[in-house]
Amino acid sequence: MRAITVRDREAGLTGLTLEELPHPHAAENDVILRVHAAGFTRGELDWPATWTDRAGRDRTPSVPGHEVSGVVTELGYGTTGLTVGQRVFGLADWTRDGSLAEYVAVEARNLAPLPADVDHTVAAALPISGLTAWQGLFDHARLTTGQTVLIHGAAGGVGSLAVQLAHEAGARVVGTGRSADRDTVLDLGAHAFLDLEADRWEDTGQVDVVFDVIGGEVLDRSAALVRPGGTLVSVAHQPTVRPADGRAVFFVVEPDRARLTDLARRLRDGRLRVRVGAVRPLAEAAAAFASRQRVPGRTIIRVAED
Repeated sequence: MRAITVRDREAGLTGLTLEELPHPHAAENDVILRVHAAGFTRGELDWPATWTDRAGRDRTPSVPGHEVSGVVTELGYGTTGLTVGQRVFGLADWTRDGSLAEYVAVEARNLAPLPADVDHTVAAALPISGLTAWQGLFDHARLTTGQTVLIHGAAGGVGSLAVQLAHEAGARVVGTGRSADRDTVLDLGAHAFLDLEADRWEDTGQVDVVFDVIGGEVLDRSAALVRPGGTLVSVAHQPTVRPADGRAVFFVVEPDRARLTDLARRLRDGRLRVRVGAVRPLAEAAAAFASRQRVPGRTIIRVAED
């Protein structure tokens, strides 16, 4: 099968290569997917799990990409809940070969059924961003109706979904970003927009929750915006500044079949919009991974046609 691989950690993005690899093996409780579309995260090559397995052993050549949408072609021993020929989407394991390939082995519990009328390219943009948005807002920050949440990077993959989910939950939403993002963020359901470069942060007032995807100075300055008893939650890195009389949380997204199923239902019902920008073929995946061009919406790799 064809796959994008990395072999040399020092080479970074220049080490991404399209090559032929053996067809993956289905371990116990695995399924093999024929990949139709795949999503990737630009920082993956900095993750230890890209280079080593759970035991810390070198696992190169490794295949990046951890969001996948495709069709089940094979079931591993003991696998239940899915069938050959079924359309599914979800997350590939962090410490195993990923989705930028024609086939991938995935634990069945990390996948959810994909409705027939949802395109694979849209589904591939949903797992990491959708689960991160939900888990950050509701599992970790415990956002409830009537509270105010400030969402950094509100036009991005995670932020755009977090804005919509928080709005539907009955929260007052303040989205942040660059000035060019204002109309997009307000259209997604934010009640107010904060230009991180031009606006005074203090004018937003204190909020119950800050959801950060940026890190650095933005994360540090956000602690002062959280009212007593509130929560600062980040997926960028561990907060170094804690809100006064509040909580600071860092987390890494976890697979969740039931939540993926719920997100797909919201997508199908029109209650959730996924912003897909560029769609590129597998042969151009290395160039897409390395691109510094700012594209509105996620870049998705189309591996096979429906």
